[in-house]
Amino acid sequence: MPAPASHAPLILAVDDEATNLHLLRQILQADYRLVFAKDGVRALELAQQQRPDLILLDVMMPGVTGYAVCRQLKALPALKDVPVIFVTALADADDELEGFDAGAVDYITKPVSAPILKARVRTHLSLVQVQQLKDTRLQIVQRLGLAAEYKDNETGMHVIRMSHYSRLLALAAGMTPQQADDILHAAPMHDVGKIGIPDAILQKPGPLNPDELKVMRDHVRIGGQIIGDHADGLLATAARIALTHHEKWDGSGYPAGLQGEAIPLEGRIAAIADVFDALTTVRPYKAAWSEADAVAYLVDQRGRHFDPALVDLFIGCLDDVRNVMRQWPEPEQADSGAV
Repeated sequence: MPAPASHAPLILAVDDEATNLHLLRQILQADYRLVFAKDGVRALELAQQQRPDLILLDVMMPGVTGYAVCRQLKALPALKDVPVIFVTALADADDELEGFDAGAVDYITKPVSAPILKARVRTHLSLVQVQQLKDTRLQIVQRLGLAAEYKDNETGMHVIRMSHYSRLLALAAGMTPQQADDILHAAPMHDVGKIGIPDAILQKPGPLNPDELKVMRDHVRIGGQIIGDHADGLLATAARIALTHHEKWDGSGYPAGLQGEAIPLEGRIAAIADVFDALTTVRPYKAAWSEADAVAYLVDQRGRHFDPALVDLFIGCLDDVRNVMRQWPEPEQADSGAV
């Protein structure tokens, strides 16, 4: 039988009975790379040395039980996300519950059915791949947001704070925790289009003239092109924020002059978070406003620049907003101990 490809997933099989390990080998060797351990101590050693993609783990072993091994694996940062499937003769419901409590993703009882084992292994490896893809996409979004910061005169703290303000406001507006987290992770991309704006305009210390302002406003279009068109998901959220966070409730914003609820909710949320943080921090062209003055501005712009209902919700979140400001202050504020 030909060996599996070198990039095939690596599975660690752990059982104190050689016959059981031989059976697992027969079932899986055509599709996966395999390593074996006959006790818990060796299993932990191999897991840390080779970081398998999945672990098949017996429960009843001399010395360290499978439950204890699983708990130790889940306590290790490098291995906590590796799926563990218990393969055991213990068929009682309480035993199965203990296995899940220890951190396993599945529980298969002996005697092992080859089709079931293959299906369960394939399913859990697929779930890992989906999560890895989501993590990679999130890292791409975060890195692109970081690239925009290098071009701008704003600090990375601005991006962090406004992202957390956006999440707080999304939750207050009734979004689910998952939707709010998507906004948290997408908001750093709101100004990614500034990558395409000339430094002479982007870093000008004074006010922009009309021609410069026209060029600056093009960053929203550039940002939309960089992120691209996506039907749904994190990048779709990022694109909506990038394209619409300069639209205004009364229709006087840009680039499309959208009005009211025609502006996507994510864009309306990011607009408040972005402006509030810009007002309350030092910029090359202005001093930091007090919280009271910034809130007064939001109130003054209810129904003009900002969604009136969202302004009220944001004001209701001010205690949490202050916590964000304390947690991620500007460097000079952190050095002085000020907030």
